[in-house]
Amino acid sequence: MALVYQGYDQMLERPVAIKLLRQDFLADEGFRERFRQEAKSAANLTHPNIVTIYDFGFDENGLFIIMEFVRGTDLKTEIRQKGLFSLEEGVPLILQACAALGYAHRAGIVHCDVKPHNMLVTPDRRLKITDFGIARALSTLDSQEKQDVVWGSPQYLSPEQAQGSMPSPASDVYSLGVVIYEMFTGCLPFNTDDPNELAFMRMISEPISPSSLNPLIPKPLEQIMLKVLSKEPSQRYRTADQLGQVLLSFQQQMDNNSLVPSPISLKVEKETITPPKQQETPGPEIEDEEVSLSPAFDWKTIRLELACILFVGGLVPFGLFVWFSIRPLLH
Repeated sequence: MALVYQGYDQMLERPVAIKLLRQDFLADEGFRERFRQEAKSAANLTHPNIVTIYDFGFDENGLFIIMEFVRGTDLKTEIRQKGLFSLEEGVPLILQACAALGYAHRAGIVHCDVKPHNMLVTPDRRLKITDFGIARALSTLDSQEKQDVVWGSPQYLSPEQAQGSMPSPASDVYSLGVVIYEMFTGCLPFNTDDPNELAFMRMISEPISPSSLNPLIPKPLEQIMLKVLSKEPSQRYRTADQLGQVLLSFQQQMDNNSLVPSPISLKVEKETITPPKQQETPGPEIEDEEVSLSPAFDWKTIRLELACILFVGGLVPFGLFVWFSIRPLLH
């Protein structure tokens, strides 16, 4: 829809980006209105992760937007170059995208064209969202709205947008889910050159499990990715803010799991660990128990018993002696 040039602001002495509506679209009122809408939508959004709009106007060359010049490249180029993003590289970028879109949703704006081409990444890893050309104000949306012409990029459109239905913040969440899927798997969840077939696949097919394409994707992240790619908007996170909160919690868990325990914590863990299974086998314990329960020799008792035997044994002959001694006297 437009061409973008690098320019220079002579008054403020800074580089700027100049976006010009293509000449062949100048005669089309629809394109002119969308170009104005982009300037109005983005100009009302002041956020560190959204490209700032400085000015809007027209001259003999047509309509133009003057905006912040962002050094770096777009996220789509990085995806092509890297193939796969690591969790440490990718999650912080997605959190910034969630912050930008969440701010837009709170301001009553749906971007409607979320894709990596519209995410600029600076050398210091700051992500900025641009191109609000087909953004919609929530206040102007009608729940019964149906569009004959669908605007957006087919690979990243939500199912409801592909059917011409009213977009919502959940539509941006779906598109961002496609970006997340692409960053961590290296491919799109649905892909074909036929836009109609693509829309049909998105409505009836399920995306391939992300972890089957990249085994390094942890289960919690996979569950998040599949949830944001749900066909029904009500089954996704309602806004980018909600998605950002879930991803932030995931990142904190990821950071905590990567910490190396200190020697003190290792000592505590060692003291509280259950003894290994082989130490709990019954054999040695039974033997120890038998030994501990076996009575020791009591020599005092033995001596007493021997004394009793000798005493009783001595009484027998003594009794016989007395009997035979007194017997004659009895007669």
